[in-house]
Amino acid sequence: MGIGALSQYATLNSQAQALQAAQMAMLKKSMDVQAQSVLPLINSFGTTSSSAANPPHLGNRIDTHA
Repeated sequence: MGIGALSQYATLNSQAQALQAAQMAMLKKSMDVQAQSVLPLINSFGTTSSSAANPPHLGNRIDTHA
């Protein structure tokens, strides 16, 4: 393998590493954005009480007949 081939290989390898690093950064950023947009939705479910929405007699028994 000649000097030119080694130089070309090193250049391509560093470009591939830079591309991979950029892709990982974009993936992490998109996951952060998704987490930030989902948190208010999750927190809104925590504020409603299921016992206030249903009458007190519902949910006390389970029908086991199929």
